[in-house]
Amino acid sequence: IARSTSHVPPAHYIVKIKSFSVLAEKAVDEKYESGAFEAGGYKWKLVLYPNGNKSKNVQDHISLYLAVADTSSVTLGWEVYAVFRLFLLDQNQDNYLVVQENIAAEARSSLLDKQLHNRWLLKLQWGFDQFIPLKAFNDASNGYLVEDTCIFGAEVFVKERNIVKGECLSMEKYAYSSKYVWKVENFSKLGEGRQESQVFSAGNHKWMIRLYPMGNGFGDGDHLSLFLALADSAVEAVKVYADYSLRILDQVGEKHKSFQGKAWFLAPTFALGSQRFLSMSKLNEPETGFLVNDVCLVEAEVTVLGISEPL
Repeated sequence: IARSTSHVPPAHYIVKIKSFSVLAEKAVDEKYESGAFEAGGYKWKLVLYPNGNKSKNVQDHISLYLAVADTSSVTLGWEVYAVFRLFLLDQNQDNYLVVQENIAAEARSSLLDKQLHNRWLLKLQWGFDQFIPLKAFNDASNGYLVEDTCIFGAEVFVKERNIVKGECLSMEKYAYSSKYVWKVENFSKLGEGRQESQVFSAGNHKWMIRLYPMGNGFGDGDHLSLFLALADSAVEAVKVYADYSLRILDQVGEKHKSFQGKAWFLAPTFALGSQRFLSMSKLNEPETGFLVNDVCLVEAEVTVLGISEPL
């Protein structure tokens, strides 16, 4: 809490009270609530206890608070950070007593029941139980109460922010590999476009193999290009760390053509593999066994090592 004086009036709201002594005598519920005013995209109000906030056992002081006037503007899942200053005019010197404090108004999505919700609502008011002693306030020489009239004010500077964004990385302690074999028939009739395997599962995620029979990128025209991609279209923010192998199986012997990597996969458009996986000349050599009766066998082996998901 900081107390200072200022010649600059409050930026957002002023409450001028005439016949303050009558208010102090007849205040309903021992408090007065101002009309709503807007600052920082929220509606606020001043809450004044002319004889002190009895619920806080305040005596011999004026209590003054800033409160959210429209609670619907503070939705669950948001945090509202504000710096506010409350003012009292010294009418003799034409300057203001300024009392300031930093606040953090919170509305969190973890609220579960009415009791917690009520507790949350109680946090939508901040201020000063002992804003000013009544003795000092009533002393005409101080200029706060002149001819039974006083002027209070407020200004609020809001900084909003969403719930902090983040991610949770989970590494697999026990990782298991999964294999999938794609039988590509009528290979010579596939054309130049991208071919995709059926979706298969590995590590609780869906995957697919992407094949370019006539090559892609640096392999265009003279190499077969082969890639592995996530097929989980519903998990765009998820990253999957995987150890993977892509193979063209030798159907005659055991001299398979392989490509191995370890990388983070981003769903769903990100694919990893090789643009120059296997040359066309090597693919079509009968003795290699890569293409038998116009059939090519493509294998993917995937071991999921970790997953990063948004919080």
